[in-house]
Amino acid sequence: MASIGPVGSANLDWLNLGFQVHETDGHVEYVWKDGSWGPACLIKEPYVQMHVNCVALHYGQCVWEGLKAFHCKDGSVRIFNDKENYLRLNRGAAKMLLPEVPLDMFRNALDVALRANISRMPPYGTGGAIYFRPILFGSAPGLGLAPATAYHFIVIALPVGNYFASVPKEILLEGVAGKVILDNDRSAPRGMGAVKCSGNYGADLKKSVDSKKEGYVVGLYLDPIEQRYIEEFSVTNFVAITKDGRYVTPSSPSILQSTTNMCLMQLARDRGLNVEQRRVDFLEEVDTFQEVAGVGTAAVVLPVKSLTFKDRTFSFGRHVVMKELHDALIAVQCAEAPDVHGWTRTIDIPGHMRRSSL
Repeated sequence: MASIGPVGSANLDWLNLGFQVHETDGHVEYVWKDGSWGPACLIKEPYVQMHVNCVALHYGQCVWEGLKAFHCKDGSVRIFNDKENYLRLNRGAAKMLLPEVPLDMFRNALDVALRANISRMPPYGTGGAIYFRPILFGSAPGLGLAPATAYHFIVIALPVGNYFASVPKEILLEGVAGKVILDNDRSAPRGMGAVKCSGNYGADLKKSVDSKKEGYVVGLYLDPIEQRYIEEFSVTNFVAITKDGRYVTPSSPSILQSTTNMCLMQLARDRGLNVEQRRVDFLEEVDTFQEVAGVGTAAVVLPVKSLTFKDRTFSFGRHVVMKELHDALIAVQCAEAPDVHGWTRTIDIPGHMRRSSL
């Protein structure tokens, strides 16, 4: 489909973007010092100059987010559910002693980054999106363990396709194989598991690579105390549709709550499904699962066909209910269905014309 106005005018290989770094036309940067945020700056070069003793580098005082914007069926450009990402960023900021980012500043950074990169917005129908990576970190130098005295807030806008684009499409359709990781914990019981900070993911780097070498696309973590209750996959929340049609997802203080999962739960309720967010005993309940998925902003909905626990492998059915929920979510994101929950925010793009009819 031809793009409207500037959308998609970069003419990238839209169907093969994958989930990786691409060239951009700039990112947005704010600097906090002396107790307040300075003005927004659009930085063309993809680099940040920092002191070698930057607190974020040494002590990990850094939180970040991930969210998307879409070119829609009606020609509009919409950012999806940015209020929830703003709230989660600031919950993490409070935990990491980072300054609060006001909502108007957060949204302005998204809008400026999006407009600067609108030519790289994947056109409607390609399956791609602009992926935002807001990052808030302590940028001042420090040698001892203490909060920084200056901070950066940066928003990057990148064109992306599917997070698991490297996995063959037929495998994604049928579902990927997963492994229950028992020799490593993603988070401590009262640690930073619910905070989207850099260390949250660093704890999984080695096990993620090891699992893939063994043929498992995803790793599933259980609770770090008893290794009994389901926590989450390496980079996504866990969801199961039970054989009696319930939507089940774990509740735990060490899970990073997915905004995508929140939306899917609401869409499930809209369709009359019973939604249960609670502790989920893996061995006690795994045989009740008809469908299993990993859900998140980057992956959206990843079908999981099996989970291996020690020497046992549990298999699950092909997605039916989760496919319906996935399609319903995409329909809202791309204005193919009414946004009855107010999740999207339309962005004014100078020179950009919307379709009055299709």
